[in-house]
Amino acid sequence: MYKRFIEPALAIVIGIAIVACSIAIADPSSQKPASLQLKLPPGWTEADMQACMLAATPGKMHEYLAKSVGAWQGKMTMWMFGGSDPMTSECTSTVTSIMDGRYTRCEVAGEMPAMGPYNGLGLYGFDNISQKFVSTWIDNHTTGIMTGTGQLSEDGKTLTWSYTHTCPITQKPAILREVETLHGPNTKTLEIFAPDPKTGKEFQTMKIEFTRK
Repeated sequence: MYKRFIEPALAIVIGIAIVACSIAIADPSSQKPASLQLKLPPGWTEADMQACMLAATPGKMHEYLAKSVGAWQGKMTMWMFGGSDPMTSECTSTVTSIMDGRYTRCEVAGEMPAMGPYNGLGLYGFDNISQKFVSTWIDNHTTGIMTGTGQLSEDGKTLTWSYTHTCPITQKPAILREVETLHGPNTKTLEIFAPDPKTGKEFQTMKIEFTRK
């Protein structure tokens, strides 16, 4: 039963440390009076504080995400099931950098064939601790929040995402795979693959060809 109280307390201590790290990163040259300096929690070392600072500092992977900042025009192709006739439409994507370069925000708007207007919102980042890309996604065609992790290819051109969501037909967790490929500074493709809820076999559900406006 003590775990219920220890975990929130620990989270608060870590949260305070992270805030302190953020302040130090924002203005490393500032020197506060001794009375205003944040004291380390009992048992903490300078190395512990340094670990928090490193975890909060944007790096090369965050710069990679920032490459997509801007406005994009997309040509979308959809398949309802494996082997079905493709349906085409268009969409726009607006990517902005937020939280001082630590994350990007992506807003997608378009028309889903036979399903009406589509609006989606995603947040993307790179977790320095887990060393993985992380993301959440919501849209006006669902009521759940998808969460995903991503892995960048060695050549730095392809980012493969694995998203977890609950299938409305099977009522069980399912994996949605996204492959984002950069073809140049102003062109990229996004391919989406999902399991057929009846057979479990993966098929391509969507492909979007993006061109920067």
